[in-house]
Amino acid sequence: MFFDKKTEEKLHKGSVLVGYDLNNDFSQISYCLLGENTVESVATVVGTKQYNIPTVLWKRKGVNQWLYGKDAVRNSMEEDGSLVTNLVELARKGETVIIEEEGFDPAALLTLFLKRSLALLQFITVTENIGAIMFTVDNLDTKMVEALAKAAVNLNLKTPDIFFQSHTESLYYFVLNQPEELWNYQVLACEHNCGRLKTYRLERNKKTTPMVVLIEEQSYGTFFLPGEQEEEKIKKDSYALADEKFLDILKTQCADRIISAAYLLGDGFRSGWAQESLRYLCRNRRVFQGNNLFSKGACFGLLEKIEPGVITKEYIFLGPDKLKSNVGMNVFRRGKESYFALLDAGENWYEVHKECEILLPGEENIISFLITPLTGRRAKTQEVVLENAPVRAGAFSRYGMKMKMVSAGCVEAQITDLGFGVWFPASGKVWKKQLVIT
Repeated sequence: MFFDKKTEEKLHKGSVLVGYDLNNDFSQISYCLLGENTVESVATVVGTKQYNIPTVLWKRKGVNQWLYGKDAVRNSMEEDGSLVTNLVELARKGETVIIEEEGFDPAALLTLFLKRSLALLQFITVTENIGAIMFTVDNLDTKMVEALAKAAVNLNLKTPDIFFQSHTESLYYFVLNQPEELWNYQVLACEHNCGRLKTYRLERNKKTTPMVVLIEEQSYGTFFLPGEQEEEKIKKDSYALADEKFLDILKTQCADRIISAAYLLGDGFRSGWAQESLRYLCRNRRVFQGNNLFSKGACFGLLEKIEPGVITKEYIFLGPDKLKSNVGMNVFRRGKESYFALLDAGENWYEVHKECEILLPGEENIISFLITPLTGRRAKTQEVVLENAPVRAGAFSRYGMKMKMVSAGCVEAQITDLGFGVWFPASGKVWKKQLVIT
């Protein structure tokens, strides 16, 4: 989705900005008011800190009646019906979901869940006051972006300003909105949900302007913890083994690095099993525990889009979904050679597009692009050869150029011959080439 530059003008005081953390297992909603930097999370039960919304739907057998979240889970255990899980993954795959011998569009099912869950905001504001919304998910591949875009359109919200970002980028915005002493050096976040352990390590390159921020991710697969019903001895032994394994991971992540702060994310840390590892982690650094960081980070990211501040001016985040190089051309303007920027590093790859026109001498058939990485690698040149292009001796040829990203490390350039006025009509020829820009 592309941000409307006039959004801030359309929003009014009291407009609610929503950060929605969408996951296969649980989802969460946070919000803030336009003009304020205080972000709160929506509780599923008023007056509690229960933020997790089970990402499930349940259909009562034989009738078109649907429940979501905790009500869906409860009813699935009490009466006949169909429990639909993995809504996010189903929407990403795009395959028809069969329920009681009837086919359902997975994007429509995801939309239904989103609509029902967003109703939790009724205790905060009416739907019409939602000024913008940011969805954050664990991984943004092409299929996930397409599924989210489809579901977002079907929500029929009053606002057109709907955005997507990864968990990694939400972590970035969350961290940089905390007191600077917490991220003066590196920051470590450990996420433990549904048996999966993942770490994120954030660091800044203070030698660049703007400062480049990188987040290194590492997944550790299944991280087993026993259920509450297990015998005490089995639980004790399993907790000790998990604690030892987690301690080894922490020592590897912290080795030869200064970690200012660490965040423990997810319900997997609630059992109190990580005793020795936490004792190690708490030495000379601040440690925080919670499970609503990503939804809050989505809110902070939305605030930065609408009212760009210090973060936008002084930092650039080069996460896995970001274009990591500037792409441009050396051109002649008014007789002088200059640099013409096409694509800017730091943009989400799925939002990148550029259209322009260029002139080439009639006998020239090569277009050169300058790729300048912000990751420390050397700048390089890549060329598109316009094979069998019309030769217009003594004149110019006009070309239309469209550029779009097909992944975070690949841009597709499409060149179209537009001719040159009435003297040289367009040939209609089109050239396409994918440029690797990692």
